[in-house]
Amino acid sequence: MRQVMVDSQIRPNDVTDPHIVSAFLHTPREAFVPKGDQPVAYAEYEIPTSDGRALWTPRDLGKMMKALRPEPSDIALVIGAGAGYETALLARMVETVIALEDDEALVDELTARFANLGVDRAVAVQGDLKAGLADQGPFDIILVMGLVEDAPETWFSQLAEGGRLGVAVPVGRDLGRCRIYTRAGDTVSYRDVFDACPPRLPGFEKKSSFVF
Repeated sequence: MRQVMVDSQIRPNDVTDPHIVSAFLHTPREAFVPKGDQPVAYAEYEIPTSDGRALWTPRDLGKMMKALRPEPSDIALVIGAGAGYETALLARMVETVIALEDDEALVDELTARFANLGVDRAVAVQGDLKAGLADQGPFDIILVMGLVEDAPETWFSQLAEGGRLGVAVPVGRDLGRCRIYTRAGDTVSYRDVFDACPPRLPGFEKKSSFVF
């Protein structure tokens, strides 16, 4: 099923980097979903893993990984890591990955899951998602696991020179777009890379303003 996922959802969407393909082939997606969803772990739809957290479709995640251009020497941060699948994928491609979650129980589950699966380049940390993890930065890669209306400036300040931040943003009522922000000196610019509408990451909605 994992091979079929790669052959039908990853490679056909122009994700052919051997390191990314290998990460998908060797990371057991079924280990990161609730037991009842394990038979459909490789299907092409989002799978909720806990309250406010879900796995993206393999297609969307593969394209995001390609756009982030992971390198073996990179230090990465995953914000809203949920069950940790994306963290485990990155751990096969970069030097170190930190999975940031705000719930202690989720962090404990992440730690146990990484240990059970032998994911030794990843660590789970509890903290405020909006604050990021400044004391562990700067980061070459920051991956935000959910659609975000309002991205905090603190995230961009934690990017290393040449660092990339990947996040999905809304561009219409039912449309989202995955975007890569890149730091060059004191400037952070972005480019839109593909359309996608993954589940929203709670707590990052824009504040509504009063209009006459």
